[in-house]
Amino acid sequence: MRAVRGATQLEVDERDHLLARVAEMVRDVMTSNDLAVDDFVSIIFTATSDVHAEFPAYAARQLGFHDVPLICARELEIEGSMPRVIRMMAHVETGLSRADVTHVYLHGAAALRRDLTRVHAVPDEPADG
Repeated sequence: MRAVRGATQLEVDERDHLLARVAEMVRDVMTSNDLAVDDFVSIIFTATSDVHAEFPAYAARQLGFHDVPLICARELEIEGSMPRVIRMMAHVETGLSRADVTHVYLHGAAALRRDLTRVHAVPDEPADG
C-alpha cells in the first residue's frame, strides 16, 4: 500500500469549477500511477477555509468512487498560505515503490511541492496566452 498526494488551486470558489478541478486532480493521480478505482483504499481531501462551494469528495463520487471511504477536512489556517487549495491524500494498493509514486500538483498548487523529484505538476497558463 502507498499514499499518493495531490493538490489543485481554484480560480474561484464556484461549485462547477471545484468539481472540474478536483475531478481533474483525481483522474491525473489515477493516470500518472496506473490506478483504477478498485485500487483505492481511502481518500482524505482537505480544503482551505475559503472553499465553500461543494465537498471535494463529491467530485470523486461522480467519478465512480461509490464504495471507497472518502472524507473532507479543513486545512490549517497558516498566515500567508496559498488560497483556494484542495489537497488529497489517497491510500492505494499498488506495486509501485515509494520512489515510483507520482504525486500530482495542478495549477497554482504546482508551486507547493517543488522539492519532490517525481511530481506531475501542471501550472496555470498565463492570463494572456
